[in-house]
Amino acid sequence: MTTIAAVGDVHMDADVVGRYRPTLDGIAECADLLLLAGDLTRHGTPDEASCVAAEFGGLAVPVVAVLGNHDHHAGQQDEVSRILTEAGITVLEGSGVVIECDGVRVGVGGVKGFGGGFAGRCATAFGEDLVKAFVRETERSADALRVALDELDCDLRVALTHYAPIPETLVGEPLEIYPFLGSYQLGEAIDRAGCAIAVHGHAHYGSPTGATPGGVAVRNVAYPVIQQVFALFSVSPAVVSSTP
Repeated sequence: MTTIAAVGDVHMDADVVGRYRPTLDGIAECADLLLLAGDLTRHGTPDEASCVAAEFGGLAVPVVAVLGNHDHHAGQQDEVSRILTEAGITVLEGSGVVIECDGVRVGVGGVKGFGGGFAGRCATAFGEDLVKAFVRETERSADALRVALDELDCDLRVALTHYAPIPETLVGEPLEIYPFLGSYQLGEAIDRAGCAIAVHGHAHYGSPTGATPGGVAVRNVAYPVIQQVFALFSVSPAVVSSTP
């Protein structure tokens, strides 16, 4: 059994530095790795990325992250990724990493994701070019996640996104904004890959648990939802359980 710690939407800036670190310094006592589910900064600036690096870098367990929409806001996402990488944080975007945890090869495939909506209530590539471009980005992101997960040579697959792959973990958010919080295509990619668990953030007023149509456990780990430094999940290829 592998124990995964996860949190998203920490929105770091100078005034937040130190909020999480005291707990993070003891993370190796309870978790094998830490996943960061995007929106690590407030506005996606290099200075804010340095705050993330100071807070989440140099931990005693591997740290794997995806960026979120806030991390793209300033158009400096490549620099944000570079700063996090230099701090020892693995940043995924249509890519994956395999981490050995007590003899179990845990593969994490990650992508920021995008909006688009969910089956029966989603955007389609029809009409204006701007709408088509929106849907193409949704499809591109889901395809990138599918490829990243498929290419992992591992015992246990984990999907890490910022946007949600299912609507159930959005419950609590206004229905009108569901299309901007996730897409069903991400869930399809997760089901095809046979993941053990999928982790996302983004939905601050959403719900913590759900499952894909194929039965993969989905967890919304946005900090405003979990209300703690990280949530813990014990995961095997057949079992997922939450740890208080």
